[in-house]
Amino acid sequence: MSKWVEIKKKPVLPFYLAGLVWLVGAILLPIYSLWAVVATAAASAAVFVVASRLCPLRVVRKELPYATGSEDVDAMLEGITTKLDALHQLNEGIPDATLSDALARMEKAGRGIVAAVDKMPEKANQVDRFARYYLPEVVKIMTSYANMEAGGIKGENAAQILGDVQKNAGTMATAFENQLDALYSAEAMDISTDIEVLDGILKGQNLAK
Repeated sequence: MSKWVEIKKKPVLPFYLAGLVWLVGAILLPIYSLWAVVATAAASAAVFVVASRLCPLRVVRKELPYATGSEDVDAMLEGITTKLDALHQLNEGIPDATLSDALARMEKAGRGIVAAVDKMPEKANQVDRFARYYLPEVVKIMTSYANMEAGGIKGENAAQILGDVQKNAGTMATAFENQLDALYSAEAMDISTDIEVLDGILKGQNLAK
């Protein structure tokens, strides 16, 4: 879940004014003399202090895409989202309906994985390999496929590669969906147990027939 944070930035004007004092001092004073250097430094410091007090800190609001409480998890989710965006973009240019459907399934499952980890950051370790290997590899394969299609590359080898991608895309999509399903395995067991307990109570009180 995204959130807005406020970042305080120091104004740059005091630094420019302090530097300007040195420039003026070099023009008006014999800056090679020790007393001139000391006087210029003192004037520069005074100008910096006064300017800093007159120029308040700038407050900049920045939206963080994810705020799970862990920088590592946030970075992982941002990385997954970037790859899924790339997958979506690739899908826009793929004419094959079956392959396009498989890519849409991958993206949908991937977005679901992001949403699940965003809500339950403790599950991030379960998708580490997916984030670091599976998803980037799929994007790499699909990028190569799209480039070959767009380039009109022909030949036996090209045909075999394109055919292999089309044939295995469904398997890749199923793997994405299984990864998402695995994140909810514990919750599914808990719900099943709760249902059994509730069913037993209702039957025990003759509230269920």
